[in-house]
Amino acid sequence: MAYKAFDLTGKVSLVTGGNGGIGLGMALALAQAGSDVVIWGSNPDKNAAAETQLKAIGGRVLAQRVDVSDELAVDAAMAEAVEKMGRVDTVIANAGIGLKGKPFIDIPTEDYRKILAVNLDGVFFTFRAACRHMVERANAGDPGGSLVAISSLSAIDGAARNEHYAATKGALLAMIRGIAVEHARYGVRANSILPGWIATDMTKQSQESDVFNDKVIKRVPLRRWGEPADFGGMAIYFASDASSFHTGDQVLIDGGYAVF
Repeated sequence: MAYKAFDLTGKVSLVTGGNGGIGLGMALALAQAGSDVVIWGSNPDKNAAAETQLKAIGGRVLAQRVDVSDELAVDAAMAEAVEKMGRVDTVIANAGIGLKGKPFIDIPTEDYRKILAVNLDGVFFTFRAACRHMVERANAGDPGGSLVAISSLSAIDGAARNEHYAATKGALLAMIRGIAVEHARYGVRANSILPGWIATDMTKQSQESDVFNDKVIKRVPLRRWGEPADFGGMAIYFASDASSFHTGDQVLIDGGYAVF
């Protein structure tokens, strides 16, 4: 018999950047565990392809075209998701961008602002909208909810030539801790996941580099790139009742890289 706490039947999970990479890997797992799923993405073709995969699993699926750096768009999309799905129980803020690494002294302010707008502002807008919904629901007698920020190994590692990206991911850890403390009274939990080297579109260039694979991936104790599917189990755990007393934490999923 399956562990019942992992059954997500009746729950609604929203994943930003859920049309590809880690986001889609988590969305697919959540759907397989019984959750209805909402995905946000800015690419309509990728949204449609992901929606087709999710619907093949079963359950209700809503794909929304959303630019998370747009405050008004985020608020409108959250309101639409709640209206169409009835509620949102879990929000995974996964949408993010990376830019080609440059020496710190050469990083343009434009690049810094661009990464900040998506990776930090976008998460702030997303979680603020989610908390408004969850607090309102709690005040009406229906407490609970789970927020998950997808941070990065770079938040705790020395990310040379990528300081702007790392700064956004480190900031998420502080944001999550504050949300966890403030919203515990409403039954809302907040945690972070820190991915290591994962095979996604964002890391395509590194995946194709013999030097990178030799110098970096060989240092991963599990001796491979991570895959989006590797995040499915943790997504289910944080969305489920199994994590009902787990909040304010950060979980590293990196194949052992950080401790080697």
